[in-house]
Amino acid sequence: MTDTIDIALRVLLAVGCGALIGLERQWRARTAGVRTNALVSLGAALFVVMGAYSFHGPGADPTRVAAQVVSGIGFLGAGVIMKQGASISGLNTAATLWASAAVGALAGGGLTLVAAGGTLVIMLANTALRPLGRLLDRRTGSTGLESAEVDYTFEVRCRVESEADVRALVFDAVHRPAFTVRSITATDEPDGAVLITAAVHSDERDDRAIEEALAAVVRTEAVTAVRWTAADTAPVD
Repeated sequence: MTDTIDIALRVLLAVGCGALIGLERQWRARTAGVRTNALVSLGAALFVVMGAYSFHGPGADPTRVAAQVVSGIGFLGAGVIMKQGASISGLNTAATLWASAAVGALAGGGLTLVAAGGTLVIMLANTALRPLGRLLDRRTGSTGLESAEVDYTFEVRCRVESEADVRALVFDAVHRPAFTVRSITATDEPDGAVLITAAVHSDERDDRAIEEALAAVVRTEAVTAVRWTAADTAPVD
């Protein structure tokens, strides 16, 4: 009975720590949010508990399960890393998932204080170190542009009979890991055309990525005009 309660507490701690890590990620509209990080942490804890309580005998080695968690989570993290042209996104999300698995493994191993401390440090790293990274980017010019949050607005004019197809193209163009889509609207113009407007948010200004995203839309025969604007916004950390 004591072991059952202890295991339950470890599992609950793993879920709670993972959810806290994911809360910050989902608040910033990242691909891996509360549920993903909670499940990663939970899975790591369950595997560690399985290794500790399910295998006995002279040849038993519970650490093998934890070792496989470390390597296995790398495949999950690789799935959220996206390369589009010269830009790469998802590295921080992948690293956060890997750290969530570590927290879950600690919780599953009974190291509750270390798991809780690790959760706090991960959340601080994703928030407090963010302004420092931007400051270094500005000073070194590593991105060629100041790394600042920005709101992009796309305006695409097309023939009314092609509205549905062009709207789908615009949606595909702006639906990228680096962008958070705020709205997509269509307005009828007096000359019979349709103006499709998309508002998206990006944590880092990258005009090259915008041009690449709109490349397919510009080449569409039904599109008569394309325009985009950018408005820098104050970072929220």
